[in-house]
Amino acid sequence: MEKRPSLRERKQKQAREQIVEAAFELFAERGFTEVTVTDIAERAEVGRTTFFRYFGDKQEVVFSDEQQLLNQMAERQRALPGEAPQSLPAALEQARALVLEVCAKAAEDAHYEMHQRLVEQNPELKDRSARKLQRFAELGEALLLERGTPREVAVLAAQLAVACYQAGNRLAGTDAAALVPAVDVAFGRLDVLLDPSPAHSITNERQPRQGRCLTTPE
Repeated sequence: MEKRPSLRERKQKQAREQIVEAAFELFAERGFTEVTVTDIAERAEVGRTTFFRYFGDKQEVVFSDEQQLLNQMAERQRALPGEAPQSLPAALEQARALVLEVCAKAAEDAHYEMHQRLVEQNPELKDRSARKLQRFAELGEALLLERGTPREVAVLAAQLAVACYQAGNRLAGTDAAALVPAVDVAFGRLDVLLDPSPAHSITNERQPRQGRCLTTPE
């Protein structure tokens, strides 16, 4: 049975959610650059000290779900049955399923569209987003290495997976419903490059592989 959060944990979760809600409300009303940490704390009815207990600065509020997604990605990767993928196609197939799962969760966030607009409109947020995506790549690489995947395969698979996410994310823009299909199509195009046979190309053009099993044969 899942352990019920303590009263303290529930209060911490509530305070964090209040800060996030207040911040996005203010960003929508005034724009990112015009909002201060003090503004957010006042709207959330918490002190500045409480704000900084959860977020290092106002930029981090825009990426409030990042750590949770990183943790989920790590848990899912470590829970995969069977041997570690030894080839690039096999490693990418696992990465594809994990990335699509993370995208599906991200797209469910009520702040997804606002997040996308804020990142696109603010260079400092775009720069931080790029650095955070590199963290995803590094985590993916580390998890593959941890399971015994060759380093060359782990590095390439992780970087290519992030590239597919970036391409799909750019194509989807602020449309949350378009994110998973767009990222899936990007992985499909990569499959064609890795195996350019005519039959394989036709299959990938016509049948995006959403919801694939997390494990595939080598």
